[in-house]
Amino acid sequence: MEEIQSQSDNYRSSSSSASSPASRVPSSNFFYLRKPGSVRQPISFEDSPEWEDTDIDVRVEEGGDSINVAITPTSPSLSKLNSGSLPSPPLPERAVVARKIAGASVVWKDLTVTIKGKRKYSDKVVKSSSGYALPGTMTVIMGPAKSGKSTLLRAIAGRLHHSDRMYGEIFVNGAKSRMRYGTYGFVERETTLIGSLTVREYLYYSALLQLPGFFCQKKSVVEDAIHAMSLSDYANKLIGGHCYFKGLPSGERRRISIARELVMRPHVLFIDEPLYHLDSVSTLLMMVTLKKLASTGCTLIFTIYQSSTEVFGLFDRICLLSNGNTLFFGETLACLQHFSNAGFPCPIMQSPSDHFLRAINTDFDRIIAMCKNWQDDHGDFSSVNMDTAVAIHTLEATYKSSADAAAVETMILRLTEREGPLLKSKGKAGNATRVAVLTWRSLLVMSREWKYYWLRLILYMLLTLCIGTVFSGLRHSLSSVVTRVAAIFVFVSFTSLLSIAGVPALLKEIKIYACEESNMHSGALVFLLGQLLSSIPFLFLISISSSLVFYFLVGLQDGFSFLMYFVLNFFVCLLVNEGLMLLITSLWQHVFWSVLTMVFIHVIMMLSAGYFRIRSALPGPVWTYPVSYIAFHTYSIQGLLENEYLRTSFAVGQVRTISGLQALRSAYDISPDSNSKWENLLVLFLMAMGYRILVFLVLHFCVGKHVSVLKFCRDTNNPR
Repeated sequence: MEEIQSQSDNYRSSSSSASSPASRVPSSNFFYLRKPGSVRQPISFEDSPEWEDTDIDVRVEEGGDSINVAITPTSPSLSKLNSGSLPSPPLPERAVVARKIAGASVVWKDLTVTIKGKRKYSDKVVKSSSGYALPGTMTVIMGPAKSGKSTLLRAIAGRLHHSDRMYGEIFVNGAKSRMRYGTYGFVERETTLIGSLTVREYLYYSALLQLPGFFCQKKSVVEDAIHAMSLSDYANKLIGGHCYFKGLPSGERRRISIARELVMRPHVLFIDEPLYHLDSVSTLLMMVTLKKLASTGCTLIFTIYQSSTEVFGLFDRICLLSNGNTLFFGETLACLQHFSNAGFPCPIMQSPSDHFLRAINTDFDRIIAMCKNWQDDHGDFSSVNMDTAVAIHTLEATYKSSADAAAVETMILRLTEREGPLLKSKGKAGNATRVAVLTWRSLLVMSREWKYYWLRLILYMLLTLCIGTVFSGLRHSLSSVVTRVAAIFVFVSFTSLLSIAGVPALLKEIKIYACEESNMHSGALVFLLGQLLSSIPFLFLISISSSLVFYFLVGLQDGFSFLMYFVLNFFVCLLVNEGLMLLITSLWQHVFWSVLTMVFIHVIMMLSAGYFRIRSALPGPVWTYPVSYIAFHTYSIQGLLENEYLRTSFAVGQVRTISGLQALRSAYDISPDSNSKWENLLVLFLMAMGYRILVFLVLHFCVGKHVSVLKFCRDTNNPR
């Protein structure tokens, strides 16, 4: 209680316990990059790039695998950005030196983002935010939860949801334009990785999906990304998280997701919460790695919720948000001076970011109310003299009238008064290449994911072995017709039901697709073709192994052509079921609801498949039309029974014989046409294609479509 009391007193007061920021900047124990004497000064212009004085030498290496850009600024400021950073350790032998990256200046001016409510666009998530980011620097957007950090980041990158509206202007190198593919990278807060691949394999496949050119030319790009994110010790280790193998720590997984975007060597890198779910050691390692990346010339813009004092000192500029309002933009240590000028000096032993969030987080009002209730009940707790709304209003008003805000406006004017070099896209891989890469990657994943694939194969073998032994020893007689129909129905229905075990694997593939599609590394058609081509060998292996076990145990009709039709029918049936699972999983994107829906659909299809009651006897409005015609069980069972009983006859006594069609009438309804089994197979094939067309529409319009093209609503000029 005494600690809360002391923090409450120090928060509003400017007593001796909260000295000026200049005197509180440590000189050796922390990672501050600015000199203490610069804290009292407003934002300077020394980091502003002069386009006419900057030599940009672009050299495309042989093979086109990467672009090597050297920047030689005449201004001494960019060369001494890291003068106060951590001392670099000596490079070991054969160490790879990071290549220089041509960064870009990014400016956002009067940016406002509104989201659609129940009736109209009324909720402003970001309100008239202005700022900039320069090459070779780290600009952080900080604020409490639901303050608009991620929305502002997405608005700058041009990745807002299609239903959101943005007002304002965004400039890249002084030109009002949107960043093209390959010129920037965006790392989501939560990225789905492929655990059954090594770090090097995962980045290599990502490079193949993103970059044009031949396969062998991507290795150097991948190695650069690995060294840039300090992943050399983990390059040949499995990412993990699959089956029962232990995965890499969260810090390394986070750096892998960033390295995936670095294979494009982007000019600007956006990261949403790079410290998400990281401990203190991983946090510091991540920020030092990002600082090293920024030193190569890349422009880094990312969001952060909270940081330690060491991490705070690594930032170059900070944009502080609360409820969508910009409370400060400028150099990190100048923010301390800003809070002190507004009457909220940071205590000596408190982290600056903790102090900022403590002042502007409205959730602390509930804690204040609890403290006051404790005081009323016990009488031994002093009053907490604190109002977050007043603090936010004071900080916002102080910033608008400060020299820092005026300096930002002047800097924005200087950065946008003339246009710099345009960012050019490096191109992207062709669709045929992407299909081949996704197919090969999926085959490799299937060969390693024994829990989702090989275990399913074993379960199929065990199930068909059980069904085959239960219905074994059937003779080709009239009395065995009903039992054979039951055996085929159980085989088709139960094996289709067992395939629901593949829902988790399909859900993981859809999540990977959504992650890659959001960065334009893949597409709905490319994903479906790759998934189809990679699943065909696995499904055919299941169909032929299960069919052979069932066919010979039950003793179905002899003949190689009959056996091959049985295998082909079951294979197409599995393709249909796989497409249905893809559709349901794409709609729900949740394991529990997808499995529950699939079980319900299969039960309904089994009831209307014509075994429990012949199709002609089913109630017409619902069960016959449309349920029995939608159920793929019906066409598969009909085809298999026609394959078994057409052109066969059974002796009744010594004189009379009946055809197999007549023998089936009491148990199942099939067509007398000799080609009907191929017609049923064609219907199954069309259903398999139809389900995948529906999946394409769902993926194209629903999954991963959270990006909208930048709309400059205040300007009528077309973006260049």
